Amino acid sequence: QVQMVESGGGVVQAGGSLRLSCTVSGLNFDDYAVAWFRQAPGKARDGSACINWSGKRTYYANSVKGRFTISRDNAKNMVYLQMNNLKPEDTAMYYCATRPTHGDCSDSWGSYNTYGQGTQVTVST
Repeated sequence: QVQMVESGGGVVQAGGSLRLSCTVSGLNFDDYAVAWFRQAPGKARDGSACINWSGKRTYYANSVKGRFTISRDNAKNMVYLQMNNLKPEDTAMYYCATRPTHGDCSDSWGSYNTYGQGTQVTVST
């Protein structure tokens, strides 16, 4: 059974930083791309960043480019999202998700079919 568990969310002031972690189990992690999605109240869930199976290719949405960094440690089955210079508009529930692919992690956001329970990030002014 595939499980994904997010952690690291919290409340931070604008301009601050947080590091989210995602622990993945129940699959051959080397065969999977991982993405971070976020969903603000009343809005759709959107992909913010993704990383391919090897960690050598990443993708960022324009809204987070230059501020967020996604990384992974395949030896530990972990994925991270370092979030710097946080803004109030980054306030959302953040989810990690995975799908089996050795291709581009951003070519099919709708194919991510396994999600964690989410971790809340709140950025205050």
